[in-house]
Amino acid sequence: MAVQSTLRASNDPLVTLYNHYLAKFRSRLRRTTRTTRLLATISLILSIISSSYGFSRWWRNRREEKERGKRLHRRNSGLRGKDGSRTIYVPYKSSTAKVIIHPTKPTTFDAHRRLFLNPPRAAGLGNNELTPQVPPPQTKPGLNLAFLHQFLSLLSIMMPRWNSKETGLLVSHGGFLMLRTYLSLVVARLDGEIVRDLVAGNGKAFLWGIAKWLGIGTASSYTNAMIKFLQSKVSIAFRTRLTRYIHDLYLSSNLTYYKLANLDGGIGQGADQYITQDLTLFCASAASLYSSLGKPFVDLCVFNYQLFRSLGPLALTGLLSNYFLTATILRRLSPPFGKLKAVEARREGEFRALHARLIANAEEVAFYGGSSMEKLFLDKGFKELKGWMEGIYSLKIRYNMLEDFVLKYSWSAFGYLITSLPVFLPAWGGLGGVLELADSAERGRRERGRMKEFITNKRLMLSLADAGGRMMYSIKDLSELAGYTSRIYTLISTLHRVHANAYAPPRGTHPDIFSLSDVQGTIQKGFDGVRLEHVPVVAPSLFPHGGDELLDMLSFIVRPGEHLLISGPNGVGKSAVARIVAGLWPVYRGLVSRPRSIGMDGIMFLPQRPYLSIGTLRDQVIYPHSEIDMRDTGRGDRDLQRVLEEVRLGYLADREGGWDCRKEWKDVLSGGEKQRMAMARLMYHEPRYAFLDEGTSAVSSDVEGLLYETAKAKGITLITISTRASLKKYHTFNLTMGLGPDGMSWDLDRIGTEQEKLHVEQELQDLRERLAQVEHWQARKEEIERELAKVWVDGGDELPPPPYIVEPEDQDQDQDLERDLDQKPEAQPEQDLSSAEDVGEVD
Repeated sequence: MAVQSTLRASNDPLVTLYNHYLAKFRSRLRRTTRTTRLLATISLILSIISSSYGFSRWWRNRREEKERGKRLHRRNSGLRGKDGSRTIYVPYKSSTAKVIIHPTKPTTFDAHRRLFLNPPRAAGLGNNELTPQVPPPQTKPGLNLAFLHQFLSLLSIMMPRWNSKETGLLVSHGGFLMLRTYLSLVVARLDGEIVRDLVAGNGKAFLWGIAKWLGIGTASSYTNAMIKFLQSKVSIAFRTRLTRYIHDLYLSSNLTYYKLANLDGGIGQGADQYITQDLTLFCASAASLYSSLGKPFVDLCVFNYQLFRSLGPLALTGLLSNYFLTATILRRLSPPFGKLKAVEARREGEFRALHARLIANAEEVAFYGGSSMEKLFLDKGFKELKGWMEGIYSLKIRYNMLEDFVLKYSWSAFGYLITSLPVFLPAWGGLGGVLELADSAERGRRERGRMKEFITNKRLMLSLADAGGRMMYSIKDLSELAGYTSRIYTLISTLHRVHANAYAPPRGTHPDIFSLSDVQGTIQKGFDGVRLEHVPVVAPSLFPHGGDELLDMLSFIVRPGEHLLISGPNGVGKSAVARIVAGLWPVYRGLVSRPRSIGMDGIMFLPQRPYLSIGTLRDQVIYPHSEIDMRDTGRGDRDLQRVLEEVRLGYLADREGGWDCRKEWKDVLSGGEKQRMAMARLMYHEPRYAFLDEGTSAVSSDVEGLLYETAKAKGITLITISTRASLKKYHTFNLTMGLGPDGMSWDLDRIGTEQEKLHVEQELQDLRERLAQVEHWQARKEEIERELAKVWVDGGDELPPPPYIVEPEDQDQDQDLERDLDQKPEAQPEQDLSSAEDVGEVD
């Protein structure tokens, strides 16, 4: 009450306004009915209760989400949506954060394909010897229309929509950049005022200026930090978009990751460097482009306008002339940084590939003792990289000297000349000249005005020089960005080409037979069986060269329960059949029919080298499924233990420390255990058909028979590629591939038929006939050796053998003598010595 009385008695305008609205509220409250107030009270109570219930529900859902995130993160798993999206949980502070990954839609790939496979001729990308469907590696990185087309094509991936997250980050980044420009103007004016007050001796105004300086400095520091932070966020956002886009293309169901290195050859074996190192550099350079090019341009416009007002049109004309002159000089004398950077990145990738090759083949190199040779290769690769980088640094030294002199010292001298115009030429000095003429009556005031205007204009000139320098430096940054852009554009163009099989022969030439531009075969998926009709087995070559035909017109069909054994010597193309059926190699002619994919009604392939993935022991058994896929099928660890016992690996879980144990499994398991682990995957997935390419070569015969019988008992139709004849008893048909009189041939027979027995008997008869001729061949061999031992001289005379050549009779005597010596009892050393002398005399 005392406080209210005090407020009523106060004459403060704010208190008066408060009393007015309080009286108005009370009068309005008196005019409302009792029912209205009751309904309002009930509505307020219900809103509080509903808000509390909603908050408690939100808190409960949030707690459950955290628990689920911790559980799924611990299991290295996630959730899969109906639209193909995947939800994963990543560590964040003391809890987890949910990240939803949406796959790229096929329609998006179709829309972008024209940007990467059909570049416009106006961009300079279509005027080469290849058709527009092939991305031209001949395009030189540089500041041209090709770079503009490439960057805009990549920008459509990095910023797919105007309301995307990346757009918001760029707008926020731009807002802080504009704020920094405004703060630069404020700082320039405040700097002049502080110096003016200091010269005039106005202490109160000087201290107030210092306080404002500290406040503006705090805002400027926060602005600069946010600019760097948002630039890094933009870079990460760009990289996230491009990485997911590239991964969706690279790891597609079209096996792009395999064909990129083994069939296309557009980027060689360095896809890892493109996706990791080059992509990171491109995104960082693209994110900095906005601040290194856009912000200086705005600064130039704003600061030039301010200097035009302060210094007049003559100063503006001089500034613009200086800009164009500087840009022309630097552009003329600038080295091709884009091309140099692209070549440097390629050589870095080659040097890195040499190290990766050594790591991958360390055991084989150690067996051969080839460390010195590998060191020679590495030294040679590093020497080439070093020479190229030293050449780039030499060019940069000369260019940096020119750049520093032009942008720092010559611009500073020119800035002093410009700021002196109001003093020496007040009629041409703009607003500063007007103030100079107006203050001519009082000398002290004129000097203080000069000081303020000079400091302000100097600050503006420094900011302008900094903006101009960043604009000039951006030419070099643009050149480097052009190099990175060219490499990333080439990567995505190649991925699109492989993903769409968009191959075309070079212009003016006919396509090579069995090249990737001459694929005419058909692949049918969904067939209950494996069928090849008139399919040539061709080992493909890198585009645009044609492949080598291994076998002509192979035809067979495998129905459920009819197990097939593919046998033959090495190098005839047995594994090539599995690669063609799996889709790794193209079907140049004919028809290939197969089930759709892995699963209960699908097909599974077990390669020669068992692959062990990264992850737990559970992941090795269920690969390529994840743990959540296993749980969705209603299986648990007991089922996996049963599978391991079927392949005689039931001890692994106890030996290695449980199902959640993580190790480098390719080094932990032996060769036989690796192959049995591959068979365990087969037993887990239980496909309808399975290709086994030497899948049991390191397993004993008894365990091998057990594995085959177990797979057949599960209803798996086996197609085995092996050279072991003992595997015939587990199969129904035998496809024999080998070298015939007319080249490579094949023969398909049913195992256990009368015809096969007749073939075996014929083979035995051939062996008996050959054994009967052994004595004849032995005699003929001795006769040939005697003839070869003779030496003829001019005139047709035979040269006698040298004295140290033992004749057959003497050789027989030597053998008899050695036999007698062996049969004699142990003699005295003197007797042995005499015997040895006798032998020497005989010789």
